[in-house]
Amino acid sequence: MAVIRDVMPAFELFQPATVDEALALLDRHGAEAWVLAGGLDSFDWLKDRAKRPAVVVDLSQVSELRGIRPVNGGLEIGALTTLTEVVRHAEVREQFALLSQAAELVASPQIRNQGTLGGNVSQDTRCWYYRSGWTCYRAGGNICYADTPTAINREHAILDADRCVAVNPSDTAPALIALAAEFVIRRVGGSERVVAAEDYFVGPGVDILRMTALRPGELLTTIRIPATWAGASFYFEKVRDRQVWDFPLVNVAAAIKAAGGPGGLIEGARIAVGAVAARPLRLPAVEAAVTGKPRSAETADLAGELAIEGAQPLRYNGYKVPLMRNLVRRAIRGTTATTT
Repeated sequence: MAVIRDVMPAFELFQPATVDEALALLDRHGAEAWVLAGGLDSFDWLKDRAKRPAVVVDLSQVSELRGIRPVNGGLEIGALTTLTEVVRHAEVREQFALLSQAAELVASPQIRNQGTLGGNVSQDTRCWYYRSGWTCYRAGGNICYADTPTAINREHAILDADRCVAVNPSDTAPALIALAAEFVIRRVGGSERVVAAEDYFVGPGVDILRMTALRPGELLTTIRIPATWAGASFYFEKVRDRQVWDFPLVNVAAAIKAAGGPGGLIEGARIAVGAVAARPLRLPAVEAAVTGKPRSAETADLAGELAIEGAQPLRYNGYKVPLMRNLVRRAIRGTTATTT
């Protein structure tokens, strides 16, 4: 299939200065509007001409969407805050290091300087069939090209596939789920809804055309991290093909409260994995199973086996099953994370 690259389709560009102005534009243009944050995912789509919005709403001038603010022992992070700001912020590093660890493993320093937290959690899947313009289920067609006998599907889903086997590529998403974050979504007129991080992401069984809970006319404005898991024991690991730029093959994020230091009884845990399904997955069965048990090799083995229950690998991604199992094991044991 021939793809014309690097020549963007014509669109009308708006650069609002306030959130209210941005929301008014999104309300007026609805599904025809495309929200531009850092632009790193957006420009791929536009240059490949795979997306042809009539209107692009550039948020770069909306200063109220930037910044990190302490609130009731937790934090509020503007959706337009760059990943570099998240990585370097003192309170994020001291109290919620899981998020800074995840953000620091996104792509390269240059991309983190431009990419935003809101953009990282809202980006579309990287499935090459879908992004190259093939008329798959996610693009409104009636087939998943990645789930055929001759497909190349090394990076695709092993869990919760429903017609589409593309995966969510975000690194910060599992960390925010593990931190019990909340996403604030606004629309014109002051209407606001707050969704738990794990509910912000949408699987194909809910809506195969979307990756997130955002609807036309809505804007993700703020990410709230409560004080609940501040200072817990954190673990984040990302396995990828190259040390920079690459999206995860599998990643894992864990927040664990344990009594008596390393090896002590686990009093509570939140664990999430990414790049194994269309949305980042929280692992409540694993969390329940390890609570009350020592942070030991035996507990880790139990967690790893529970994590991969129901996995259905495709022709070329069977390696993700033992990889996910081992990352969950390491998260429970608190083994020093290394990037691969």
